[in-house]
Amino acid sequence: MRDETPEQPAPLRSGYTTGSCATATSLAAARLLLGGPALDAVEIVLPKGQQVLMRLEFCRLCAAGAEAGTLKDAGDDPDVTHGALVFARVQLSAESGVRFHAAEGVGTVTKPGLTTPVGEPAINPVPRQMMTQHLTQLASEYGYGGGFEVNIGVEDGAALALKTMNPRLGILGGLSILGTSGIVRPFSCAAYIASIQQGIDVARANGFSHLAACTGNASEDCMRQHYGLADTALIEMGDFIGAVLKHLRKAPVAKLSICGGFGKISKLAAGHMDLHSRHSSIDLPQLAVWAAGLGASNDLQVAICAANTSQQAVALACAEGVALGDAVCAQALAFARGIVPAQVQLEVFAIDRQGRIVGQAQESL
Repeated sequence: MRDETPEQPAPLRSGYTTGSCATATSLAAARLLLGGPALDAVEIVLPKGQQVLMRLEFCRLCAAGAEAGTLKDAGDDPDVTHGALVFARVQLSAESGVRFHAAEGVGTVTKPGLTTPVGEPAINPVPRQMMTQHLTQLASEYGYGGGFEVNIGVEDGAALALKTMNPRLGILGGLSILGTSGIVRPFSCAAYIASIQQGIDVARANGFSHLAACTGNASEDCMRQHYGLADTALIEMGDFIGAVLKHLRKAPVAKLSICGGFGKISKLAAGHMDLHSRHSSIDLPQLAVWAAGLGASNDLQVAICAANTSQQAVALACAEGVALGDAVCAQALAFARGIVPAQVQLEVFAIDRQGRIVGQAQESL
């Protein structure tokens, strides 16, 4: 369990990726197999050259060779793998080179579109490169001419993976071993954006030409019911609509449906590409202006400006027959069109808290 948040603000602490954990543990286990000591900490070099010392929970010989483990420290990032035991079991091989295998808790890629081929353990390219470089250098240090069989696992990884997007991406049986810099930057959102991009790539590679980018579970359910879309075609974007729109520039599809709560869609309509409350706010006066353009009475405009929430505002408009939801979706569509390539057909849906569609806008074919 994490410590309680201190009353006085302090700089957020960075942590280390599962790729760094895998590198440290595989290096320690391989060193032990080659006659080195059973270490309680091991130093590795990150992709940008930083040297870091990582503590080990164990480093020991085992029936399959040698194994080492470390607890994943994600710093102050709300990472699902924070505190998880990442381990490596290493065997020596007469064949030179490094070969990777999924131990318990690491998934296997089953769908095309990811950077790792189908059938391979879900260990991303940079962690593979880090482990290969460290083990190659270790072999040179010990004058060893053979190779390494590296099994990477995460304790309880199969259960933890259900809290991630891995099942939807076709990564089954556990977590992915990730990292590009070796460091977890707290609240950087980079991992979430990468998962959005991966989701689009996997959907395209599996033949889905119509995708729905959704802000949450209710909007996903709406699009699933409205179109009967498969889970692979549903892109869980959260607040990061900008990540979806920008990625479609280099990975276009035939059609994109955007669906979210009315408030978040109103932020997109106002030109925001990060829909989180830290970065954008619902503009009730702007909603009143759009309603006025539809013929809303002065009383309705005043009521919209005074509304407690955007959902109340759209409900007030609907009660008077003013299609504010449709107008906001049209504004959102126009903004998104300025980012997405022309060959991608766009449409936007806004829903209420019950998941009912309260506005929509489509481009004519």
